[in-house]
Amino acid sequence: MEVYVGEFSKYIIAALMVLYTYESFAVFRYDNEKRRNGIYTRQNILMFAFHFFCFLVICFETGDITYLLFYAFQQIILYAAVVLCKMLYPRSNRLVMNNMCMLLSIGFVILTRLDMNKAVKQFIIVTGSLVVALVIPFFVHKFKFLKRLKWIYAMVGVGALSVVMILGQTTYGSKLSYSIAGITFQPSEFVKILFVFFVASALYEASGFFEVFTTAVVAAAHVIALVISKDLGSALIFFIAYVLMVFIATRNYFYLFAGIAGGSAAAYIAYQVFSHVQVRVQAWKDPWSVIDSAGYQITQSLFGISSGGWFGLGLYQGTPDSIPFVEADFIFSAIAEEMGLLFAVCLILVCVSTFMMFMHIAASLQDNFYRLVTFGLGVTYIFQVFLTVGGGTKFIPLTGVTLPFISYGGSSVLTTVVMFAIIEGMHIIQEEEWEQMKKPLRKRKTVYRDTDPAGEEFEEEE
Repeated sequence: MEVYVGEFSKYIIAALMVLYTYESFAVFRYDNEKRRNGIYTRQNILMFAFHFFCFLVICFETGDITYLLFYAFQQIILYAAVVLCKMLYPRSNRLVMNNMCMLLSIGFVILTRLDMNKAVKQFIIVTGSLVVALVIPFFVHKFKFLKRLKWIYAMVGVGALSVVMILGQTTYGSKLSYSIAGITFQPSEFVKILFVFFVASALYEASGFFEVFTTAVVAAAHVIALVISKDLGSALIFFIAYVLMVFIATRNYFYLFAGIAGGSAAAYIAYQVFSHVQVRVQAWKDPWSVIDSAGYQITQSLFGISSGGWFGLGLYQGTPDSIPFVEADFIFSAIAEEMGLLFAVCLILVCVSTFMMFMHIAASLQDNFYRLVTFGLGVTYIFQVFLTVGGGTKFIPLTGVTLPFISYGGSSVLTTVVMFAIIEGMHIIQEEEWEQMKKPLRKRKTVYRDTDPAGEEFEEEE
């Protein structure tokens, strides 16, 4: 029985994901949220069906019915997030919320398959993150002074990264995390948001050479702190977000090309200075030559992706555990192996549809500060997806960043949920701006009496 369930399930899982992905792009046929309601409802049905069916397969494969209890808790939290967001914020963007919940459900499924203990920890962090996220759109909408905290964002960001640079815990040669009261977190994940707010607040009013220069100095301080800590993946995300935000703020191609040239030079210097960068580049160029050492992860990742085929081997039918740190850096490979390349491509497309909606919201905002923040957070999100997927598929050298919402990692999940909640707040602002623009201008008529040169009285209106 288990053989038939495992074989048949992979086709159902792929079909549900394909249909969900189609609906994610069908949303863009309409400009009005009300006209999208049918699509959003179908998305919810497909998401919950996918989630239920995957855990049903897990129960069949493991023979442990208690997994259904874990599934029930997840379903309650995801359903509550969808319903409460709609109730509390009627003007929120439901595609952003639906895609977030869909990606979280995929993460729950694959982490439960890989490591139940880590899946439980991830679930607890997600629950707390969603509670926090429900209040963030309110503060984003109401707190207009956020655009005036430029130097606070800068000082807190540089300070947090400097503390990790000096006192942080070293993990595989890089200082990534810091512990307070027994709780370990990765400050660079949180500082990403502060960094985007800093750049936006510095450039939203004026974007001349002086403003660009001062933001460049502060941005360099962030990146240098990350480079010294050897957190090169995060440094690259900060750099790309800064260059593109400056370009959007100034519309000056000189800054864009200067950023590309400077980034290329910095990459070359990093390759010459850091031995672990040389190791990763060698593993990227020819992993088979170092398959017993630096190339082991990437070769196992490629084996897993290639063995999955279009529809995957089925949950618990592959060997993703053969990839070191598969729950974090290489979770995309585990998904491709057991759920298939078709599912994996659809996963990327769901992330792309989310990014497209972020850009749509940014382009629709009238306030330049809010526009820059939304654009910066969107770029940060999609570039992190690119780094993770690109590294796991040998498209680019491995950078060691996580796949948002899916990889195991508390700091990453919390900050990404916060980013999505901030953009929900931006969408509420955009909806209000749009409503104000649609309101007809009411002309006030002022009637007064006057006397013309001939001595006759008349009335004027304006």
